[in-house]
Amino acid sequence: MQHNDIKALTFDTGGTILDWHTGFTRALKNLGDKYGVEKDWTTLANDLRRRSLKKMINLGEKAPPTYNFDGAHSSTLDEILEENDLGSASEEERRQIWWDAPHNFRCWPDFPAVLPKLRQKYICASFTLLSVRLITDTARINHLTWDAVLSCEIYGKYKLLPEAYTNTAKLLQLSPSECLMVACHNFDLDAAKNVGFQTAFVRRPDEWGIEGPPDPVPNSHHDIIVDDFPALAQELGVSV
Repeated sequence: MQHNDIKALTFDTGGTILDWHTGFTRALKNLGDKYGVEKDWTTLANDLRRRSLKKMINLGEKAPPTYNFDGAHSSTLDEILEENDLGSASEEERRQIWWDAPHNFRCWPDFPAVLPKLRQKYICASFTLLSVRLITDTARINHLTWDAVLSCEIYGKYKLLPEAYTNTAKLLQLSPSECLMVACHNFDLDAAKNVGFQTAFVRRPDEWGIEGPPDPVPNSHHDIIVDDFPALAQELGVSV
């Protein structure tokens, strides 16, 4: 398949690039160990992610946002700690989970070597629900160089709102059809395709730990479907 009209790759970042599950699981377990509390930390990590994400999807549709994804992590963590015998955790202990852990998420190991190769041919941007600061911090610790950080925080219109995607193309001064949305989530890719983006599904089977991803089967209408980032590069005619 030819993709000669693609000028930019816009990457979903939480889950597609960054391994949030391991980071949250470890941070929650560390707190539990400190207080002598035993829980299923992998399940609680997924609960933290799922409930935080729910607060972000379509944020800005009815009113300007009053918080970003860091705020969603913080408020959701408070709820989860109260529900799981950890309500006495200090503010600093909470911050280690909702700020320190996500701002130090590691990326999947197949991505760092591929990104500079892709950047030789395409604009490569983080296009994300996550905060600008989180993407900045994780880029620094993972030695990632993005051509642009296009957080929905900048627009005040969050995925899956059409404006999130059209604003991204507009800022890049490209038509949506010249942008390839790269993600491991059908809901994100489908919303991008609805406004004219091309779409690439990259499987991330470990995103949710042993629970497995909620939508592991890519929709057949995506333009590219691959198992990993080296395969994405190959599909785009980039040698790695």
